[in-house]
Amino acid sequence: MQRRALLLGLSSLALLAACGGDSSKFRRYSGPPVTQIQVFKAKRRMMLFSGDKVLKTYRIGLGGNPVGKKQFEGDSKTPEGLYYISRQNPNSAYHLSLEVSYPNAQDRAFAEAQGRKPGGDIMIHGRAGKNKGRGRDWTAGCIAVKDDEIEEIYSMVRLGTPIFIFP
Repeated sequence: MQRRALLLGLSSLALLAACGGDSSKFRRYSGPPVTQIQVFKAKRRMMLFSGDKVLKTYRIGLGGNPVGKKQFEGDSKTPEGLYYISRQNPNSAYHLSLEVSYPNAQDRAFAEAQGRKPGGDIMIHGRAGKNKGRGRDWTAGCIAVKDDEIEEIYSMVRLGTPIFIFP
C-alpha cells in the first residue's frame, strides 16, 4: 500500500510539473548589470556589455532585407542607430521578446517627410521552435536568437538599456 501511495504521489508531482506551462523560460540572473547592447548587422553578432567588458556574444538573424537601415513599414530591414530597450514581452509569439524603441523622433520625421509610415514593433526575440529552420535572415526587421538564448538575454537586460545597432 505504501508503495502504491508513493507511486501515486510521484505521478501527481510529474503531472503538476507538466502543467507548469512556460515558467521554465524565466531564468534568474545575478551577474553584473548589462549596461549596453551592441549589434553588428554585417557580422550577425550581438554583444551584451557591462561597462567595457563583454558578458556574452550571440549569433543573430535579422530582417529579410538586412542591408541598410530601416526607414519604412514593410521594408524588412533592421534599424541602425542608438535605441533603448523599451518593453519586455513575456507572452511573445516568438518565445520571449524585448522591444527596441524604434522608431525614434528622427525615424518618424523622416518617414513622414516621405509620406510613409516608419513601421515599428522591432524586437529582440527567439524563434519559438517553428522558425528554427527558416534560415539566417527571416524576420520582418527584428533581431532573432535561439529560444534558450532569449531566455538568458531576457533575464539579463533591463528596461532602458541602450542598444547600438551598427551596419
